[in-house]
Amino acid sequence: MTVLRYGIDARVEFDPADGMVPGKATVPRGEPIVDVRAAVKAALAEPLDYPPLARCTTPADRVVVALDHSHPQAAQVTAASIEALIEAGVDPDGIAVLQTQADRDAGVEDPCRLLPAGVRRRITRLTHDPNDRRQLAYLAASEAGEAILINRALHEADFVLPIGCLRHREAAGYFGIHTSIYPAFSDAKTAQRFRGLASLNGHGERKRELIGMANNVAWLLGVCFTIQVVPGAGDQVLHVLAGESDAVRRRGRELYHAAWNCSVDEQASLVVAAIEGSAGQQTWENVARALQVARRFAEEGGAIAVCTELQTEPGPGMQQLAAAESREVGLKQLRKERPVDALSAALVARTLDRHKVYLLSRLDAGAVEDLDMIPINDSAELARLVRHHPSCVLLPSAPFYEGLLLVKADGRRK
Repeated sequence: MTVLRYGIDARVEFDPADGMVPGKATVPRGEPIVDVRAAVKAALAEPLDYPPLARCTTPADRVVVALDHSHPQAAQVTAASIEALIEAGVDPDGIAVLQTQADRDAGVEDPCRLLPAGVRRRITRLTHDPNDRRQLAYLAASEAGEAILINRALHEADFVLPIGCLRHREAAGYFGIHTSIYPAFSDAKTAQRFRGLASLNGHGERKRELIGMANNVAWLLGVCFTIQVVPGAGDQVLHVLAGESDAVRRRGRELYHAAWNCSVDEQASLVVAAIEGSAGQQTWENVARALQVARRFAEEGGAIAVCTELQTEPGPGMQQLAAAESREVGLKQLRKERPVDALSAALVARTLDRHKVYLLSRLDAGAVEDLDMIPINDSAELARLVRHHPSCVLLPSAPFYEGLLLVKADGRRK
């Protein structure tokens, strides 16, 4: 029996007796961390190329914990980080946790919920609104002479502690380990600039420029320390790294590659891409990243099925695509207007141009059909779909895959 998991605890089973047994990618490699809070404290006790927190903070410091969007086990990592700060001597009244508006809108759980009640009451929770000029402070001028604006709490902090989730370089909307600083907590104009469709070329010049901009803003803020996790399947964590930013970046890249790099011998007529994890992982952003990965495994004109427990309605960019007279017209609108989900919508549109796309979700079938996708009602229907294809590849935790190198029998790249 071949099993593919998706959502919190959903699964689809493929019985060899029914015929073709689909191939399953063998990642991630490595055992998930059982006690994430202990792993965070251990990483902070011996950071990479950086002194422990007790030697780089003071009791009177204003500390801002900048939390990455859709971070796995965010509450565990946040609680351990704040406890480590307090153990280092920082006054809890001087600690703030900064989240994006997207997290609040998505109903992401309180990242401070695992802290003792007495400590939790003393921690300030902030939600960044990129449209609120009062929340923004001028940091510097860019090379083009434009104002670099950043959340005022970050600008005024004595110590900024970013908490991020590593991803592969080509992942849509990911701009390196400082993504959780910039553009996450920039102004609306900057956020829109980072949503340009040229950034979808993972090895392109524009993507490199944007990564460079994020790194430069972190440097201007004096951010040289970070916590980053290497994600596992769903909401699991494989590794926790803390320390000097460049050291964490280098080590994190090695660990991520070891866990998530994968290659296959042949493309398949059907690719089934699963999104595991809780509501924070069941997003349109991850659907788009799953498609970004899956289409490399799929034959030209083949099919892709994405398995989710998604229940969030499509965003403005997706709605524009549904309403446009053609996908070409819809893409032109996305390039011009760059709504908050522009990158996700563009990836969906580009995939639909080359592949038939099925979606298993908790959405109304009509809403899925409006997007030119084919709704799948349940796992039994998905199993029947697999049986009707001559070849199939299963991708668990599809949004995290890295560097999918398709190789021919002679070892040459396809």
